[in-house]
Amino acid sequence: MRVKMLIATVDTEYAGLISDYISEHHTDIIEVSVCSTSECLKNTVSKRKYDVALIDTKLIEDTDTSLIHLPMLLWSEHDKSIKTTIELSKIHKHQRISKIAAAVLEEYAKVSGSRFGSDKRSANITAVWSPAGGVGKTTVALAYAASCASEEKEVFYLNLETFSSIPGYFRENNKSISTVFEMLENPEGNVKMLIQGTCCRESGITYLCSPDNYDDMCILSAGNVKELVTSCAQLTDELVIDLSCLCDFRTRQVFDIADKVLIVTGPTSSSTAKLAQFISQNNVFESIREKAILVANKGAVISENAAGALISLPLVQSNSTEEIYKALSENSFKS
Repeated sequence: MRVKMLIATVDTEYAGLISDYISEHHTDIIEVSVCSTSECLKNTVSKRKYDVALIDTKLIEDTDTSLIHLPMLLWSEHDKSIKTTIELSKIHKHQRISKIAAAVLEEYAKVSGSRFGSDKRSANITAVWSPAGGVGKTTVALAYAASCASEEKEVFYLNLETFSSIPGYFRENNKSISTVFEMLENPEGNVKMLIQGTCCRESGITYLCSPDNYDDMCILSAGNVKELVTSCAQLTDELVIDLSCLCDFRTRQVFDIADKVLIVTGPTSSSTAKLAQFISQNNVFESIREKAILVANKGAVISENAAGALISLPLVQSNSTEEIYKALSENSFKS
């Protein structure tokens, strides 16, 4: 079900720009209509219920905002002070249209009153984890994501590391994932819709930007993680989850949900020793053994593989993280 959105402004060129952007980037979740006169606006809102309306200052005084679920005021510093009978959320005109669309979806997600949409499509979920740091776990996760994208699948990369690797791999240009974390605590909010409005896309991979601070990731409950993963899985074909090296309750929650777990190890004796400890001493491994695939990264050689399936990846020499994961994506990740 799409959000019915009305753009009401006398600036027809501006309305056209917003409408065209939404039609190109958000047509799956937003159905947009446009009005440019008071008469048109009155007739339109009286005949049809709108979920969201962006109304500029020249038309707001003649609008019955009670007929609109979420009326929002389009304004700029040049507009005169406008008095309204209710306090309206405001959207600044002069900013990137992508920011406007994201802000609208964020505000509507807060009041839509639905945790999940009617679309229950669920992705194949792959968790990427390692008991050791420095083995190239994130590079492997993104290489796998890029490999799926090359097969023309919709791919979502979700970074749940304690310290996010997102800034080292992507150009973040939208709101932080912390915005989504806040929505997880709102019983009236729509997490899935907010994710759609705040996610970014590069090289065929959709992702959420890094948290505002360290604590935002650390305070997530197992229930928060489950809802976040479930919501992301409804938006894509392949969901790739990059986890911290800890084997805590959040990691175990993702292991439970995942269809496949890639366990990454490197060529050092330290990473080999930690992997051996995880396999032999941690009962979590037994719960995921059937869906675990060992990934020997950076040219690592594995003599014994308790996980069964094994993927061997070469050492790629480059200072560019993007070049490395794209080169690795050319290898087969099929078990």
